[in-house]
Amino acid sequence: MKPTEHTEVPTQWVGPIAFKALNGRSFNATDVKTNVPLATYETTLFPSVGRGAKVSRQIGGLTATLVADGMTRSLLIETPSVSESMRVAEYTHTHIDRLQAEVVSQHSNHTVLKKVDPTYVGNLLYLRFYFSTGKAAGHNMTTFAVDAIAESLLRQFPTIEYVSLSGNYCTDKKVSAVNRILGRGKHVIVDAIIPREIVESTLKTTPEKIVQLHVKKNMIGSLVAGSLMSANAHYANMLLGFYMATGQDAANIVEGSQGITHAEVKDGDLYFSVNLPNVIMGTLGHGKEAFQARFEAMDITGDHGAEKLALIAGGIVFAGELSLLAALTNQHELVKSHTHYERN
Repeated sequence: MKPTEHTEVPTQWVGPIAFKALNGRSFNATDVKTNVPLATYETTLFPSVGRGAKVSRQIGGLTATLVADGMTRSLLIETPSVSESMRVAEYTHTHIDRLQAEVVSQHSNHTVLKKVDPTYVGNLLYLRFYFSTGKAAGHNMTTFAVDAIAESLLRQFPTIEYVSLSGNYCTDKKVSAVNRILGRGKHVIVDAIIPREIVESTLKTTPEKIVQLHVKKNMIGSLVAGSLMSANAHYANMLLGFYMATGQDAANIVEGSQGITHAEVKDGDLYFSVNLPNVIMGTLGHGKEAFQARFEAMDITGDHGAEKLALIAGGIVFAGELSLLAALTNQHELVKSHTHYERN
């Protein structure tokens, strides 16, 4: 067996991106500016995000808000009947505090069970457990917790049978309606009003052109393509670059890229926002030790570090999404950019 090898990915620091406000669940900060690392082979992403970051500085900053925060894992069990499935589901719902105290807390000091969402298929019971996981993204923490909960339920209900620790109702690294509706990871919204003169001078377009393109490309185009509760130009590009540069599980861009961009003209200016319901990131856990210097360079420390990291990720997505849509309103601009940065 060969020793572990390392694959090099081009990485650049871009920015700074400016935030008027970072509104977390456990912290708030104002007037924040930070450079951000991106790791990608699509090197046009560096100047594109850089242009969006320039806009963020010109307007005095973006507003990034953390709407919700919780990691999920779905247990699948088989029961003798639908009524028994409902009885088990009701037990988990009414005994959340007990499961936390007697089961979850025995395996982790940082994992907290918040709620349980059940669904049924015949006598199959899918239990979607939702946890807060502190500074960690929470993949392993939730898996360990649900494994222990499963053992407890099997003792409590001798007639039920274990099927799988993950029943795909989580939903992990797959696009699904349940993640868009109930969330998985950190739900981040970033928005701003961009004055017309900045749209014209920096983005080389107009608010009307961006809105029209957004409607026809992101909204209608995604509809005819059969996209699932998602309407954006390229969230995955920015998320992958930031995930790779900060030691995240890059496969989570699958659900992470499921988001909705919104744009409209307000009093002649451009209102623009990105909505990311499934940002899965952490500053603690497997692989993160090698990236602590980058976290510190972005001033991401303390107990709210994972929240701040996700809010910054939303800002990066905002910058890249805005820049690409602006470029696409001008025929040949995208092709010329790729030729300039990649063919030379």
